[in-house]
This record gives sequence, C-alpha cells and structure tokens, in this order.
Amino acid sequence: MTHTLSPMTATDSPLFGTGFSSNEMRALFSPEAYVAHCVEVEVALARVQAKLGLIPDGAAMGIEAAAKTCSFDMDRLARETEIVGYPILPIVEQLSAHAGESGRYLHWGATTQDIMDSATVLQIRSALDLIETGLTTTCAALEDLAKTHCDTPMAGRTHMQHALPITFGYKAAVWLSGLRRHQQRLAELRPRILCVEFSGASGTLASLGKDGMNVQQALAEDLGLRQPDITWHSARDGISETLNLLAMIGGSLGKIAFDISIMMTTELAEVAEPFVRHRGASSTMPQKANPISCELILASARVLRQHAGLGLDAMIHDFERATGPWHLEWIAIPEAFGHCSAILGHATFMLSGLQVFPQNMRRNLDCTRGLIVAEAVMMALAPYTGRVPAHDLVYAGCRAAIEQRTSLFEVLLQSPDVTRHLDAKALQRLTEPSNYLGSAQDMVRRVLSK
Repeated sequence: MTHTLSPMTATDSPLFGTGFSSNEMRALFSPEAYVAHCVEVEVALARVQAKLGLIPDGAAMGIEAAAKTCSFDMDRLARETEIVGYPILPIVEQLSAHAGESGRYLHWGATTQDIMDSATVLQIRSALDLIETGLTTTCAALEDLAKTHCDTPMAGRTHMQHALPITFGYKAAVWLSGLRRHQQRLAELRPRILCVEFSGASGTLASLGKDGMNVQQALAEDLGLRQPDITWHSARDGISETLNLLAMIGGSLGKIAFDISIMMTTELAEVAEPFVRHRGASSTMPQKANPISCELILASARVLRQHAGLGLDAMIHDFERATGPWHLEWIAIPEAFGHCSAILGHATFMLSGLQVFPQNMRRNLDCTRGLIVAEAVMMALAPYTGRVPAHDLVYAGCRAAIEQRTSLFEVLLQSPDVTRHLDAKALQRLTEPSNYLGSAQDMVRRVLSK
C-alpha cells in the first residue's frame, strides 16, 4: 500500500502552486529535504560525540557512511510516522539498520524533538536566505521607482479622498522604507532563531550527565548554529517571531498591492501591472487586464497573518513538552515561508515592470480644480487673518467652487477678504498643486541615500 498523497493545499497544487510558493522554497521544505536535515543532525551528533569520546570513532564514521548511502523507504516512513506520531523513530530505525553495528550508537542521548527542532532550524536558515534575496530584489525595484519618479506629482489620498499632493516617488519610497526595516528585522532575528535544540527528554540533558553541555555546544558548532543559553523546546518565541516577521513582510507587500490595485482602476489608470499576453485576462470581457499580481499578494498576505496567529498559539506550551501546540508549527512554518517567497516574487515582477502613467496622475491631480491645495491658500492667508478665519474663508471658497463647478483660484479671486492679502499672482502660485509638495522630494532623496 502506497502512502503517496495527492496534493491538497494551494501551495502543493499543480494548478496554483507556483502562485503561492516559489519552487526553491518548496524544495527546501519537501519531505525528502526534511528527512535529509534530520539525518544531518543525527550524523553531526554522532560526529561530535565521537570527538568527545562518548561513542567510538568507528561508530561515528559508520553512521556518516551509512547516511550517504541510505535510501529511505518513504512509504514505510509515512506508515510508521502515522503510527508513532513523529518521524524520528522510523528514520532512526532505517538508518540504524543500514549502519549495521555502528547503528547502536545512533541518536545517543537525544530525543525526538531535539532532532526535529534542529532540522527545522536548518530549514529556516536556508529559507531566510531566500527571503533575504527576495527582499533585496524587491527593494531594488522600489529604489528605481522612487528615483525615477521623485518629482512626478500625483494626488495624495486619505480616507479614499484627495488630501494633498505628493509624488509617486514619495509613495514608492514609503513602500521601500517598510521593506528595509524588515531587512533589519531579519538580520536581528537570525541570532535568536538559529540556535541548536539538543536538550534531552525534559530539557536537562540528563542522559549525558556532565558531558551534556559540551555535546550541545559542539553540535551547535558543527551545524553552524548558536548554542542557546537554556533549553528552548517549550519556549517557542523564536519560531513565533519568525512567523510574525513573514506576516509583517506580507502586510507591507499587501499594502503595496492594495495601493496599486486601486491605482489600476479604470477611473484612475495611474499605473498598470507589466503587460504579459493574457495575464489577468477575462474569459468573457476582452478588454480586461486584472491586477493578478496584486490579488495573489493580497491573498497570501492574509494567509501569512493566519500563520502568524498559529505561531502565537503554539507558544502556549504546557510544562516541559506540550500536548499539541508544537504540531501547529509543522503546518505554519513551511506554508508561511512558501507564501512569503511567492509574494516577494510577485512583487518583484510587478514593481520591476510597473507601467506608470504620469499624464493620468496629473489629470487626476487637477480633477478638483485646485481644491487639493486649499491648505496651501489657508496657510498663506493665516498670518494675515489668523488660522481659524483663514480656514473659514477658504472653506467657503471650496464650497463655492464645488457648487459653481469652477476652480478654487477663480472663486478666491472674487473674494475681497482674500485678495486684500493675496494677489492674483500669489493665488495662481498657491493653487498649482506641484508647488505644494512639502518635503516629499527631500524625503525620497534621504531614503535613497541610505
């Protein structure tokens, strides 16, 4: 009887899989890769124990040689894991049998979670490298947009309404700043999560007596990991922090995707995703080019939030080994890394080839006929009248401009209370949106200089 399972989740689907995980990340978290990391930990453990004189040198050499030639029966592993509940005993049995006499010293002083947690940390180490690469390429695309469009004026929007003018480069630089903070968080996270887990049944290394801490340190060094100050198998904050970082990256990319999807609407038409024949096509409406990259990013961002929640739930462990919360991580870790890798790929593709339409940005900026810079007039008038009277005068002008369907400039030009202090030339300058960009461009340049 075969235990080969049919794909069920979106990340494993032959149809949807590439939309929700990169192939590289999927390979890192494949069952075969996980078994290989478990074996890597077992071999390293035997190697360092031999160096410390706890097991014979020949046994460590035999275990290492067996690991190189052992072809695991994955169907048998699946059957036995289903019975045991964990894969380590089945792995140890197959590898031990293949190692012959040396197999007697396999898994010496270890417990299941030691091997599984350390294997997971090795997966996370490689996975974080992929995430870092994805962040780097996405940031590079945003840097190009920020630099190219540092001076491209557009409407800033709050509460879905025109607020004040900004530049598209400013918007891209704001997006960029969030991802750069995630790069910093990733670097800060590594020392906390990339720690070996080797502590024995209750976390005290009792099975190895006085040699326990030395074995733990040597194992950490052999695997290129840190030695923790104390056992962490029931303190899962490192795993939770990792999942929450992935979710935060998803949140930042989701914000970008949300902005772009709205800017792509027919009425705004300020940007468009890169053109690829039939990408985003409708089965019935030939004119459609849907924001497919945005949609995939937004979907995965929400999934990542859910997996971050699973990580927080998994922190609530009972006593020295939990009854269930750990299993949540088996679901959350690979899927979260898969989704995060995918949306970084979508974001890089979208932002690297984003079509930007400055003429439409300008058209939308002008659609309120100067109302978007009402604040500029108010602030120029306030030194003469006081802020509240200035606000009231300009507010009345805005209402009149809306009712009369004319420009704010034309209305204010007819107001003696305004022209007493601001002449036509001043009003013309104040009601030109590109003259009221504040420090937007300076902020862009500061971000790009970092």
